[in-house]
Amino acid sequence: MIIKPRTRGFICTTAHPEGCAQQVLEQVNYMKSKPEIQGPRNVLVIGASTGYGLSARIAAAFGARANTVGVYRPSQATEKRTASAGWYNSAAFEKAAREANLKSFSVTGDAFSNETKQKVIEVIRSEIGQVDLVVYSVASARRVNPKTGETINSVLKPIGASYTNKTVNFHTGEVSEVTIEPAMEQEVRDTVEVMGGEDWEMWIHQLREAGVLTDDVITVAYSYIGPNITHAIYRDGSIGRAKDHLEATALKLNDELSASGGKAYVSVSKALVTQSSSAIPVVPLYVSALYKVMKEKGLHEGCIEQTYRLFAERLYTGQETPVDEKGRIRIDDWELRPDVQEEVNKIWDQVNSENIYELTDLEGYRREFFQLFGFETEGVDYDADVNPMIDIPEAR
Repeated sequence: MIIKPRTRGFICTTAHPEGCAQQVLEQVNYMKSKPEIQGPRNVLVIGASTGYGLSARIAAAFGARANTVGVYRPSQATEKRTASAGWYNSAAFEKAAREANLKSFSVTGDAFSNETKQKVIEVIRSEIGQVDLVVYSVASARRVNPKTGETINSVLKPIGASYTNKTVNFHTGEVSEVTIEPAMEQEVRDTVEVMGGEDWEMWIHQLREAGVLTDDVITVAYSYIGPNITHAIYRDGSIGRAKDHLEATALKLNDELSASGGKAYVSVSKALVTQSSSAIPVVPLYVSALYKVMKEKGLHEGCIEQTYRLFAERLYTGQETPVDEKGRIRIDDWELRPDVQEEVNKIWDQVNSENIYELTDLEGYRREFFQLFGFETEGVDYDADVNPMIDIPEAR
């Protein structure tokens, strides 16, 4: 079929296999261009098909020559529908890993389920024995609690009071004002249950009890803080409560693992174009302004650049990993530099529908959004007839 992007709000319902493969290859080539990381040997990435999870798997494999196990949702194509971008990304990763003689194994399923956890344990035990790095990169709007069977949904809302600020329709460039009503107490609790640290903790406990973690295992999950502009909807909102829980879980896990030499961290990343961030009002406009400033200052990074810094300059330096006063790794340091935020704030005060393309990098934001799904990638013929039915022989 000839595959074109079809959008519904902040979601693209199609994905392009060759575009996804090209972008995975670009990340692989970036890692190959950098000095080798003296890092992990066997790595489990939970949520391995997109974003930071995918980049972590690429960094481990092609930066440190590590064996990897990736966990992600199954999403094969049909004759009438494409697979997900994550499926095509994972197929491309597996192909590149085979060609590089790297061991890689994929487990498909719901990361929240006990069944998936057990499948992963069996793969680790039979194929590589133990893992010395566990990356947790699961972002989901809902979760089926494995203890109760209940489906819980998260919300992206402020807490305590309504919140009004600028936002942008990144498809049209229209800047408008949006008001978001506050979350109810139950919605906040549900968001913490979906996006907090409970599932990460369950993973580590079950992996540890099964004996498939090394004594000196490192585990990392991802968080975000961001600037004052987004605090009401993000860090001080319902999702911020979930991130607070995630960070508290890291401290708890670190206490448990440190007795045998292990470590648990939350890594605070910079703002990027992701499916999740595209869904949060205000954030796309902020990211567009941030991209403009950071690109002009030569500070811009995507997932793979951030992940390389996390591995090479934080986790695997041969020295103690630097953390902030709350025990968090900070690779959002360039985003939150005072000079960067000062310029972003000036843009924020001035931006409107008439000057948005001049003052911000909204065009870059829009392009990266479509690249999440394999579109607008250099070197790909989007008018060509392609086969959407891509198999992953390694997937279990």
